[in-house]
Amino acid sequence: MGKNVAMARAARELGLKPKELELAVREGEVHTVPGREGEARRVMPRAELDRLKQIPGRADGLRERVRTVTTKGGAELLGIAPARFLRLARGGCFSPARFYVNRYGSTVWLYLVSELREFAARRPELLSGRTPTGLRVLLAEGADYRAREWRNRRVGQLVREAVGPWERAAARAAVLDDEALQQAVPVAEERVRLLSLRPPLVTVPEGAEPTRRAAAVICRASEEDEIFCSRLLLTAELEEARAADLAGTAFDPFTPLTTSVPGMNGESGPEPAGTGAGTRSRTATGGPATEARPVDGRTRSSAHRPRRRARRWYDRLRGARRAAAAGNGPAARLARLSRSTP
Repeated sequence: MGKNVAMARAARELGLKPKELELAVREGEVHTVPGREGEARRVMPRAELDRLKQIPGRADGLRERVRTVTTKGGAELLGIAPARFLRLARGGCFSPARFYVNRYGSTVWLYLVSELREFAARRPELLSGRTPTGLRVLLAEGADYRAREWRNRRVGQLVREAVGPWERAAARAAVLDDEALQQAVPVAEERVRLLSLRPPLVTVPEGAEPTRRAAAVICRASEEDEIFCSRLLLTAELEEARAADLAGTAFDPFTPLTTSVPGMNGESGPEPAGTGAGTRSRTATGGPATEARPVDGRTRSSAHRPRRRARRWYDRLRGARRAAAAGNGPAARLARLSRSTP
């Protein structure tokens, strides 16, 4: 008996449907490992399967944790009208866990029951009464964050499953089209490496052309601010990957690094306050490079982990872009609406 089990067999032994087990894996309910080298499929360690089989009521409990509902089922669960549920979903109040394309070619979004219950307990004021002004205006402008929320969720899952820094960078690049990827990664050799490792966000069966067409749209970032944020996170992951290659070992986040993060169209990002010609090299957080100090036998710089640095750069650059756009763009509209919301 092998030490790893194929997912289809694991589903049968657990009494689950393959889609239920797949969602359980994505949501972190079940531990899996990569399959053979060169294969995108994951497998379940025999020890994990044996552990799950020893849990009383394992199938029912796991099935309930990954149970999903459509818009109609979600509205019934929350006790609201389907139209109100749809408005909340379009406004990004909760994230879809899955989607499929029905026989009419329409995309059907599925939501985790557990997350909808948490939302109802956390924001009961949104389930009745007048919709907040900011949300009403966004919806009137045609906002629909369902695909974007699903992409963020799926990329996060792929990043957690990645086995190394280049695999994590490839997961970040999964939502970028060829043009955006070329701007983010100008070195051709690095782009080829990322493309060879880039995981698919969804697996489309052979012959399912409507699903393939819908997935081609859903799996690509479309809004400028989403593309920009994805590029920043990709830049941070690339920094780790390059450092790992340079060291020839796994990346050490306690090693001080310096970086520059490009803007959307290849321009330089705005300098933090206090920088300019003749200024010393600074870390990606905008602070001056400082000497490392020992922490538990290792050296630690004043720089945060690259993803945190990217987030702080994103906050600065987003503010600068809002001012330059003079009120245009989704980020600026959101800020204006939040100030005007009673």
